[in-house]
Amino acid sequence: MVRKDIEVPYDTDDFQTDVIERSRSIPVLVDFWAEWCGPCKMLGPVIEDLADEQEGQAVIAKVNVDEAQELAVRYEIRSIPTLIVFVDGQPVERLQGVQTKADIEQALLAAA
Repeated sequence: MVRKDIEVPYDTDDFQTDVIERSRSIPVLVDFWAEWCGPCKMLGPVIEDLADEQEGQAVIAKVNVDEAQELAVRYEIRSIPTLIVFVDGQPVERLQGVQTKADIEQALLAAA
């Protein structure tokens, strides 16, 4: 199941279900971003492509840090974009800044 539509407002209950619980059966990549962030906009099309290509292999989620500040604090998001891969309810891979599609795919493979 690929969720390209996970763009906050996100409450912690939704995140718990959509990301933490879901990651117990399939890797979940979370893109922490903001509307005003230029590098986030550059990464956006890559994330969308991955969401299409990873269908059934990973879940792709997007969290707007301006609308979900509690989650940004919880996961110590200090710069955006930040990508975190969750497996078994835990963050296992973290990438900061604009990444290549290959680097993100490698992070997902390493986490699986």
